[in-house]
Amino acid sequence: MSLPLSAIRNTSAGPRQLRLEVDVAAPVERTWAAAMDWHRQREWMLATRVRPTVGDGHGVGGRIEATTGIGPVGLVDEMEITRWEPPHGAYVKHLGRLVRGSASFEVRPRPGGSTFVWTEDLDLPLGAAGVVGFRLVRPLIGYGLRLSLRRFAAWAPEYVGATG
Repeated sequence: MSLPLSAIRNTSAGPRQLRLEVDVAAPVERTWAAAMDWHRQREWMLATRVRPTVGDGHGVGGRIEATTGIGPVGLVDEMEITRWEPPHGAYVKHLGRLVRGSASFEVRPRPGGSTFVWTEDLDLPLGAAGVVGFRLVRPLIGYGLRLSLRRFAAWAPEYVGATG
């Protein structure tokens, strides 16, 4: 199944937030299991590998590390889970020097399936320079997230191997 990029809805509020939504032709439980299978996120998330670093990455206090990049060049994003509400929400705090703020991964029911919502609320470094810099890179980041969510919407309905 393939979704056009227009199927990704941008519901961001403000210049420091990215919130994208995509409908998935799978029930809430399957969409949740697919999204929270950290080890398999590389199958749909563009140029990113995710791994638990504290516990299994499921539950409050668990930690995960996402490395995004190509070859030896990449950005490491360390996160701690601050709220865990299966099968509807995982909420994290970004702990890095460059990537700071919070994020949420939510799954909402809808007729015929579910909606996956990815929100990033960023604390930008470097004051005004960080805000300007984010304005410059936001379109590229947004494109990568839209492409990843498009891939997720096609992948999740076929997902087998729930890990939590």
